[in-house]
Amino acid sequence: MSTAKVDIEAPVTRPVYKVYKRRFWGLAQLVLLNVVVSWDWLTFSSISTTAAEYFDVSESAINWLSTGYLFAFCVASPVVIWVLNKGGPKPAIVITATLLLVGNWLRYAGTRANGGIFGLAMFGQFVIGLAQPFCLCAPTRYSDLWFSDKGRTSATALASLANPLGAAIGQLVDSIWATEPSDIPNMVLYIAVIATVASIPSFFIPAAPPTPPSASSAIPRTPLIPATRQLFGTLEFWLILAPFSVYVGFFNSVSSLLNQILSPYGFSETDAGIAGAILIVVGLVSAAVMSPITDRWKHYLGSIRVLVPIIVASYIGLIFAPSSSAGIAPMYVVMALMGASSFALLPIVLEYLVEITYPFSPEVGSTICWTGGQLLGACFILIQDALKAGDSASPPSNMRKGLIFACVLTVIVAPLPMSIGWFGRTVRRRRWDVDRGVELDAPETTTPPQATGDAPNENISHVDSGSVKDASCKEVRVNT
Repeated sequence: MSTAKVDIEAPVTRPVYKVYKRRFWGLAQLVLLNVVVSWDWLTFSSISTTAAEYFDVSESAINWLSTGYLFAFCVASPVVIWVLNKGGPKPAIVITATLLLVGNWLRYAGTRANGGIFGLAMFGQFVIGLAQPFCLCAPTRYSDLWFSDKGRTSATALASLANPLGAAIGQLVDSIWATEPSDIPNMVLYIAVIATVASIPSFFIPAAPPTPPSASSAIPRTPLIPATRQLFGTLEFWLILAPFSVYVGFFNSVSSLLNQILSPYGFSETDAGIAGAILIVVGLVSAAVMSPITDRWKHYLGSIRVLVPIIVASYIGLIFAPSSSAGIAPMYVVMALMGASSFALLPIVLEYLVEITYPFSPEVGSTICWTGGQLLGACFILIQDALKAGDSASPPSNMRKGLIFACVLTVIVAPLPMSIGWFGRTVRRRRWDVDRGVELDAPETTTPPQATGDAPNENISHVDSGSVKDASCKEVRVNT
């Protein structure tokens, strides 16, 4: 009697990827911290004249409250990369909350003691500046850890753009709370209380989801040192880093100097506060529209090529708007245009950088880009303040030369991001490919010249990240 062999093939177990509702608690806390830390940054900028009178210092000294804050960001950045890479967003959020608590109460002591101690207030501002990069650089890491490809850009936008939202709140509220020099201590006290309340939930948010949200999140990332080394050897990274740093830098500079840009033409601190609020609010609305569209269609590079020229146009308009015979209205229009284009572009660029450098961990590139923006922002504040016209100019102390300087630099860097994907180089959205089950093989040399910047078959020819194979993984999203 013969027996037939029967091969029984075991069923293939495919991973199940989940997104959890609890992810929104951590996102909300990240948003809240970014609002407060940015509010702290511009506490004195919209009321620079009043603050200078209270501390009995020059407006240039008041500018250092914003400038030193930005330099503090650069000091903390290497630690930020290490914390986010090794511990994830939770430790970074806790560190942010701790530094916010210390810095705000030190700053309050500096405004209340002995009628105002400028050095102590500056030190408190510097401590808060150390807190900012821990929450500002965390959004791409947080969205990558907790969100799938259907919501990453929106999550990054929400957390990142909360930072300028805080600036808008500061521009409006601070000018209302401090109409006289004697109001400065109470204004700082109110902000310190708000920062304290906002910081407490940071210690209770979950650290990581029980299971990965997507296939790309489940794959181990390139170690920190090799990733950083390879990133600096990537052309496309530099094509993003340079304009990102310049545009963020001038946004910081214009936000800090807005009152000094407008006051020579007879506009009040309230007018400057409204202009700053328009910049932020219109930008937030624009980002709220663009981010879900980008999540849906993944047209990162196309959006960059549309938005960059609009940013340049807004800086050109900024030269002429303050002196316009039509009053404050042209300034409001320019601020709206600058806000809409800049805010819509920010999360798109940050997520695009993560896409094309995958499997590098998201915080490496984003922290370097943010550091470049803060460093240039501090330098631009000093340069534009030095370019301020003298008392004999018409009008006295106008900042027209500083605005021309901003315009020239924004024009110079504009072609860089526009050229991504040109000259035979192609750039692949690698993380999205993994989430779709597409096999990634790192090429050895060059890529086909006919491929285009945002096409599904694009490839990045310079990141040696090995091979990522996940074609058998089908993603299932479950709200838990």
